[in-house]
Amino acid sequence: MSEPDNNQQNPPEKPEQHPPRRPDPFGGPFPQRSGIPTFFIFVALAVILLLIYYTHAPVSRTEISWGDFSKQFEQKNVKNIEIQGSQLTGEFKVVPAIADLTFSGPKKKPDKIEQKFVVEIPAFAFGPGEWDTKLKDELGGEYRAKKTDDHSIWLMFMFLGVPVLLLIVFWVMMRRAQDRMMGGGVSPGFHRSQARLYQSGEKKVTFQDVAGLEGVKKELEEIVDYLRHPERYKKMGAKVPKGTLLLGPPGTGKTLLARAIAGEADVPFYSINGSEFIQLYVGVGASRVRDLFDTAKMHAPAILFIDEIDAVGRERGSGVGGGHDEREQTLNQILSEMDGFEQNDNMVMVLASTNRPDVLDSALLRPGRFDRHITVDRPSLKGRLEMFEVHTRKVPLADGIDLEKMARATVGFTGADIQNLINEAALWATRHNKEKVEQTDFEYAQVKVIMGLKREETLNEDEKKKTAWHEAGHTIVGWFEPVNSRVHKVSIIPRGRALGATMVMPEEDQLSISEKQLRAEIAFLMGGRVAERMLTKEYSAGAENDLKRATQLARRMVIHWGMSEKLGPIAFRVGEAHPFLGREISEAREYSEETARIIDNETVEILRTAESYALRLLEEKRGLLETLAERLVQDEELEESDLEQILGPCPYKKMKAGNETK
Repeated sequence: MSEPDNNQQNPPEKPEQHPPRRPDPFGGPFPQRSGIPTFFIFVALAVILLLIYYTHAPVSRTEISWGDFSKQFEQKNVKNIEIQGSQLTGEFKVVPAIADLTFSGPKKKPDKIEQKFVVEIPAFAFGPGEWDTKLKDELGGEYRAKKTDDHSIWLMFMFLGVPVLLLIVFWVMMRRAQDRMMGGGVSPGFHRSQARLYQSGEKKVTFQDVAGLEGVKKELEEIVDYLRHPERYKKMGAKVPKGTLLLGPPGTGKTLLARAIAGEADVPFYSINGSEFIQLYVGVGASRVRDLFDTAKMHAPAILFIDEIDAVGRERGSGVGGGHDEREQTLNQILSEMDGFEQNDNMVMVLASTNRPDVLDSALLRPGRFDRHITVDRPSLKGRLEMFEVHTRKVPLADGIDLEKMARATVGFTGADIQNLINEAALWATRHNKEKVEQTDFEYAQVKVIMGLKREETLNEDEKKKTAWHEAGHTIVGWFEPVNSRVHKVSIIPRGRALGATMVMPEEDQLSISEKQLRAEIAFLMGGRVAERMLTKEYSAGAENDLKRATQLARRMVIHWGMSEKLGPIAFRVGEAHPFLGREISEAREYSEETARIIDNETVEILRTAESYALRLLEEKRGLLETLAERLVQDEELEESDLEQILGPCPYKKMKAGNETK
């Protein structure tokens, strides 16, 4: 997609208005915490353990009596001696025989005499300097006497220091595990916002890249112009809207509009997802909100974009557990920052998007917080045509491509749906080694997106015939009882979860629907079930989805739209059980049991009337029904031109032509 030239429209960029990127958190990852790495802590621990082991490694010694020691010493068979406390250790010059040692007392005679020995010194062993003098005279430098244990301080340090070191290692590991699991653990950066600053050097998306939303773009262009030229509006006493909320179904372009604002506005633009405020620790979300708004105020004028704000802005006091949770504290902080007790003139505009406005808290939606609610709805025919033109800029198209036809055939598509359809067509053309995308590729992509991917399995003859009659029943009713649509294609090729499909395309955009159109839609849904019974004399489970959709329409006609003669113009509120959608756990039913019985009867009556009408029409067109079913068994898929050959011209086209003539 080529970038538009905005040099004529936008003033030259002012680098001083763009603040330097904060290294934390808007410009990238959090700074690394200083400290000793865990690896070196483990190395130090291993060295200490090795020292303990080698210092106090057990030495193989023979325990002898004091008498045996005296005898060996007198025989000059002792090489060296070390006295430590009440224990004497030494080494023989020549290992004596077992028979030469007495091992008196409780000592057991060993199987082997070691070179080194140990002796417990009795209290009477040394007279005043007697043995000490003998040992010094005899051994000289090979004699060492220690009255106390020199290793006691070292041992005390080891036995106390090692557990402390283990606790430190465990604490460091737990702290880093919290960082990985909860986006920052307990470090100071954990409480900072995760918002990202849009950089002007990135690939820009401007309003020229957003097609089919002209009314929405005008509203947003006014906000961008205010941030560029605030003095013009202040002269008239106008203030920038504090908040703008983009509402609409998924895929309609809300996030794309935010990206376009970021590309157009010459002010700092921070973006964040609503779920990024919420963490395990209570109070973290609120502190992140404060940090986000403080940063934006320092660099005002600025724009804050909160995508999917329903993740944090759901109605308070709902759901299991009451309202004392992290999400509500975060919401309260957002409310306070947008329009709290402290008033400020900083030009910070909040832009948010959601596809669930029904669950948002009322305090968030009021003027002063979100002053503007802009609905981003599905595009009209003109909008869809513009979207096809924008999304096919980089797609090589063959001659004769009719984008207007594709726009007419995609009623109800969002911008994301159209982009997906174009991508599927390009993929299909590439798979068949084409240099350009042709009209047939678009038609294939349209069928794939609407009806689903073709399945590999094939139907047996009985299932094929039954499916052909089912789809032929839908086609006959849809062909001869159209209201604002016509049958575009019918197929008995298994696609998605269905064995067959009848594609009905609206002729033009429609913003409301009448009772006559609803009854015709229900009759169309009943046509397949009725035709199948005409063939097999019994019902099957293949009409489950048709019955579900028909029942939903009939029930809404009675409960919500007041299309029942017995009940009259009244809409009933039905209880909901969605405690996690920002509503009460249950809602009381606002009508009696007698009214509920009437609602059920009226719903059944609408369904039976539609079924009876479909049966009469199919019996009247029995010959065409059989011919169409046989043709479907033979060809498996029929286009609108094939249907005209079999069924004749569509009455809806004549009706429309007559209305246009009038």
